[in-house]
Amino acid sequence: MKVILLQDVKKQGKKDDIIEVSDGYANNYLIKNKLAVAYTKTSKEILNKEQEEAKNKEEAKIAEFNKVKKALDNTDIKFVVKTGTNDKVFGNISTKQIADELKKKGFNIDKKQIHLKENIDSLGTHQVEIKLHKQVSFNINVILKK
Repeated sequence: MKVILLQDVKKQGKKDDIIEVSDGYANNYLIKNKLAVAYTKTSKEILNKEQEEAKNKEEAKIAEFNKVKKALDNTDIKFVVKTGTNDKVFGNISTKQIADELKKKGFNIDKKQIHLKENIDSLGTHQVEIKLHKQVSFNINVILKK
């Protein structure tokens, strides 16, 4: 019997996959537990419609992220920090501090989307990568001053 999976099922497939399973397994487990629906012309049309909507949402999200990228690409963010002897910075700048500065500028970027190559713990300019989506990433400059 052919079924369309509504959720990921271990050792069977991922959500929206069309798989062939035995009638008993399909009726007594997958369909009964709402893990799948029987494959029919109507269910296939519904699946195609849902996949098209998901694709459109993803494209809209990428377009929005590209707007943010255009506005922030190679932007400078300045931090005034306390230093000790030999201009050694006390502590370092975290992704949360960078996210807070971006929020002040009107951009809501999560700290998990900010990727540091190394700790920002010295005066000067440091490049920081921001990954909004697997297809959209860009760099900003973080400048530390006394």
